[in-house]
Amino acid sequence: MRPGCCGSAGSWRQCCTRSAHRLPRVRVHFAPDPGLNCRVTPRERRILIVAILSSFVAFLDGSIVNVALPAISRELGGGLTLQQWVVDGYLLSLGALILVAGSLSDTFGRVRVLRVGLIWFGVTSLACAVAPWGAALVVARILQGAAAALLVPSSLALITSTFTGPAQGRAIGAWTGWTGIAGIAGPILGGVLVDTSSWRLVFAINVLPIAATLIVLAGVREPERTGPTARIDVAGACLAVVGLGGPVFALIEQGRLGWGSPIVYLPLIVGLLSLAAFLWWEARAPHPMMPLGLFRARNFWAGNLATVGIYGALSLGFFIFAVYLQQVGGLSATSAGLAGIPATLMMLFFSTLFGGLAARFGPRLFMTLGPIVAGSGFLLLTLAVPPVDVWRTVIPGIAVVGLGLSITVAPLTGAVLGSIHPEQAGIGSAINNAVSRVAGLIMIALAGTIAGEQLGVAGFQRVLVVTAALMFAGALVSWLGIRTPKSMTDAGTPAAGEHT
Repeated sequence: MRPGCCGSAGSWRQCCTRSAHRLPRVRVHFAPDPGLNCRVTPRERRILIVAILSSFVAFLDGSIVNVALPAISRELGGGLTLQQWVVDGYLLSLGALILVAGSLSDTFGRVRVLRVGLIWFGVTSLACAVAPWGAALVVARILQGAAAALLVPSSLALITSTFTGPAQGRAIGAWTGWTGIAGIAGPILGGVLVDTSSWRLVFAINVLPIAATLIVLAGVREPERTGPTARIDVAGACLAVVGLGGPVFALIEQGRLGWGSPIVYLPLIVGLLSLAAFLWWEARAPHPMMPLGLFRARNFWAGNLATVGIYGALSLGFFIFAVYLQQVGGLSATSAGLAGIPATLMMLFFSTLFGGLAARFGPRLFMTLGPIVAGSGFLLLTLAVPPVDVWRTVIPGIAVVGLGLSITVAPLTGAVLGSIHPEQAGIGSAINNAVSRVAGLIMIALAGTIAGEQLGVAGFQRVLVVTAALMFAGALVSWLGIRTPKSMTDAGTPAAGEHT
């Protein structure tokens, strides 16, 4: 999670157009490996480090910029509109291109796409750092988001093509815990850099982890493919970009311009028509970038449906939490970031454990209990009324939320992607990422409607109740829809690619 980027100026409804950081997406691929032990080879360790570092860069940048927004506005001007686009320009291109990036990963190879994405991300980070005016910064952020879209699916697919069975569950759990730190470390690190130096370092600092990742990546060979190389679905890629980008743009701008503006409703209409055309084309294309046959796997469609509720809740709950602590609770941006540390610690300590348990016993129980625990934590946060007692009302609730996330995250994406073929890991991860981001954008766009024009205690509590309800809905979908593969119940570990 990250602190809100809204100051006291501007309406609450305008503030709600900004998006919140998403937790990293993970998967556990169920596959038998009778000879598996707990030891990790040097090659596996290197690949895990690469996956963590490359994803960490993308997730960190999604959260670190928030605390720099006031300083950016003071130097470059532009007010609230510039602040919105500095955040949302990145998320717009990231969300719109994530499916294309997954397809590229499956076609050209994970290592190659990761290397291109890292170099591109480094160049665009420096462009952000030296931007002389607001428009240049926004353009650089849009290009930076496109680079980030190349990193996440490729890093996850690299793990799933290297690890199998319970070892993969532990690897994904470690990836989840360490990359999850970016959501909390970002605001804290950003606050220090802005207070002690310049907002430009918030972007320039990306060069350090990128250089380290490229050095480690140099020793990683592309995993051998076990199937034919996929072809790029150019028509599908274009329709996907417009189909996702149009509605996302409309959701961002409607808070400022209203639904009656042609700048809002025209992109929305074009985007929805393009999305419908995308689905029509994918059902007929000889080499579709999103094989609709993936949704014949029960755990894939049920898990993605659960993702809508769970990640919509996370985006809405984390956003309202951070903004409320600052605008109503009176905490600074850095203090609001520090308040989220218990959630990070929970994920760091327990994600690997629950990832391994889900790989061993199946994801259904964890996907049911985890959202219930997280939803209960959000309900506990409704007790945080002014004067906010951080230790008595904030820390306990956010710790419970973190525990719920630790139980949920790895099993959730494991269930979604565990039944598809490893060669489709990139596009499968991209689909799940796209689902989570669109769900989050929709819920954040509705935050102003739920909370009211000006955020107060009553509005904060209403939003958290809705957040908890979404979590509980995700738990219900998981219990009713997710199935443990039959071979797991019979032999302890299911076959790879099993559909239920």
